[in-house]
Amino acid sequence: MTIFKDIIKLWKSDSLLSQAWDDSIAMLKLSHEIFQKSIESFNSPESLEEIKALKKEDRKINDYQMTVRRKVLTHFSLDTSAREATNGLVLVDMVVDIERIGDYCKNISDLTLMKESSFNFGELSDEISKIEEEVQSRFSNTIEVIENQDEDLAFRLLDKYRKKVSSVSDKIVSDIVSGQNKLGSQSKSAALVLYVRYLKRIGAHLKNISSTVVNAYDRIGYER
Repeated sequence: MTIFKDIIKLWKSDSLLSQAWDDSIAMLKLSHEIFQKSIESFNSPESLEEIKALKKEDRKINDYQMTVRRKVLTHFSLDTSAREATNGLVLVDMVVDIERIGDYCKNISDLTLMKESSFNFGELSDEISKIEEEVQSRFSNTIEVIENQDEDLAFRLLDKYRKKVSSVSDKIVSDIVSGQNKLGSQSKSAALVLYVRYLKRIGAHLKNISSTVVNAYDRIGYER
């Protein structure tokens, strides 16, 4: 049974907890937009000003997090309903994961600014595309999971995380570090290792968010 059932019933109310829920959804959708732009910028030439502007979008994510925390805290200082306590705790945890996604998107933008030009991934191109597409798909699906409280989709995302994201990232890093795949320069190798690690961490935070729908509070972010 999802732990958000009660809060969904409050969507049309004016309670601060309901407002915090709406803010969390908006925050998740904004982070999705930032993520998509970060991936596009990393893979294609963009002006420095556009990338710097993208990095500043992270401030909006931080503002959302503070707003959600404030509304949840205020709600429980005025209404001590134990029935809603778990919902408030979950919302606060969820926005932490979304904020961390924003940080990793900013890290990707930093990499984009540091690398001299766009580069070819060589033999790893297919693997890089695979993990990019998987994380992008998971982002859209995670939004659907949260908005619709789709437990079946949440279980599918959790069950396939290790195979579709974690293992793919680990293999790419292993191939580069072991020298099995040579990219022609140390800087290119370092950038790619960081990039796929950032994608893995974004995928992990999305997994945590999806787990709020199907796991008890103490198991959020962990395997069933």
